[in-house]
Amino acid sequence: MQVKCNVLDRQFQMYQEEYEQAALRVLRSGWYVLGNEVHKFEEEFAQFTGRKYCVGLNSGLDALIMSVRALGIGAGDEVIVQANTYIATVLGITENGAVPVFVEPDEYFNMDADKIEKAITDRTKAVMVTHLYGQASDMTRIAAIADRHGLLLIEDCAQSHGACFAGKMTGTFGISGCFSFYPTKNLGAFGDAGAVVTDDEAFADRLRMMRNYGSKVKYHNEIEGINSRLDEMQAALLRVKLSHLKELNDERKMLAKRYDEGITNPAIILPGVRDGAESIYHQYVVRCASRDSLQKALEQGGIQTQIHYPIPPHLANCYAHLGHKKGEFPITETYADEVLSLPIYTGMTQDEQDYVIGQMNAWRV
Repeated sequence: MQVKCNVLDRQFQMYQEEYEQAALRVLRSGWYVLGNEVHKFEEEFAQFTGRKYCVGLNSGLDALIMSVRALGIGAGDEVIVQANTYIATVLGITENGAVPVFVEPDEYFNMDADKIEKAITDRTKAVMVTHLYGQASDMTRIAAIADRHGLLLIEDCAQSHGACFAGKMTGTFGISGCFSFYPTKNLGAFGDAGAVVTDDEAFADRLRMMRNYGSKVKYHNEIEGINSRLDEMQAALLRVKLSHLKELNDERKMLAKRYDEGITNPAIILPGVRDGAESIYHQYVVRCASRDSLQKALEQGGIQTQIHYPIPPHLANCYAHLGHKKGEFPITETYADEVLSLPIYTGMTQDEQDYVIGQMNAWRV
């Protein structure tokens, strides 16, 4: 049997008629940029998250970069970020000339709240937390630390659409909740797309200007902006998927539960969930000291897996100038050597998952 790590077309087929109707609605409208579909999606996604405002953008990376810029964080400023995140989180900082200050993750792959305060200096302006793999971070503690030290709190929610901590949705704890709608996300578009949610009206207005060349009115450029507009087609298709997101997330939780109950190989560490946190399992990530051997065996059995992420940002060539050395963040580096993402996707069959579980349990070091 062949099992891919992700399969996107099954989700499309489930709601094919709705997607096609939405696409035709846009094509027939004659309006393709910053129109009614974007406006409606922004209203609906803001309501979904529980925030007042949503600003649709071209990508999740733009959401991070523009949030940092709109908050006035720039050259010489420091932003605390977890060391095991995806490179995009860090790019949101460095693209503005600010300096990433890395801290280690906890046992749930998210920022270790116990390590934040030691990283704060007189140059620290913000904490940027990532809800990695779909699990909400320890937001009550992190938000309290940020508040106590007068720091801005930015959430990278690229993998946590609908995940909650203490009943409150990710993206609603800080001034900015940054979302990616890349096709593989739980709320994925059919191309690149992203958004920022916030309760701060002035911040939202600045992002709206920034995404459209720095203007509210055409040719009246009030600030230096860029072109980062969520287009009408992606907004219309996202509206369809958003209407089904709860059932799609529930399916992933069910698949994760079957993995939790089915995988019994003692050489494999299953992902835990923090008390008070919810995971929507954007990825189902296990750990194994002999990860490469396990991945090779699964590949030989027809099972595709991925490593999220094999090279931590502090060891990436592009950040060599920051001067970090191997061994500086041992927990992060151990995770990079041990994590493995198993197949999990909308429409995954029981036979496919049983095959993966069987291969995982049959594998020996």
